[in-house]
Amino acid sequence: MREPTLEIDGWCLEDGEELHLASPETFWIPDQAVRANLKQGDLAKLIFRISIDNAEEPEAVERMWVLVREVTSSGFFGILDNDPSSVAYNDEFWSGIEVPFEARHVINFDERDENTILLAGRDPSRRWPRD
Repeated sequence: MREPTLEIDGWCLEDGEELHLASPETFWIPDQAVRANLKQGDLAKLIFRISIDNAEEPEAVERMWVLVREVTSSGFFGILDNDPSSVAYNDEFWSGIEVPFEARHVINFDERDENTILLAGRDPSRRWPRD
């Protein structure tokens, strides 16, 4: 699975494990076993770095929820469940798009329920390219 990059996609994901290792007392993340065993319908919070049109601050950082829709051998595909506040509405990066991620990106989670399991079965508004 290709990881998103600022250069190609205009956004990328921060590594939550690296952030936790740098500041273990102040940057909590769920245990590895929890992050690696997410199921369809679970919600994962990820940190997104987003390119924006601002010469002084060319990137914004947002923490947003992603609804897990597919578990793969190399990670997860989820549906962005938030609208980013740093960019205007667009078809490329908005709630409903498919997002690839790995356990190392997860900084928080919420367990699935009947509603989120149902929502995870829907098609995303824009699919992530498969390798």
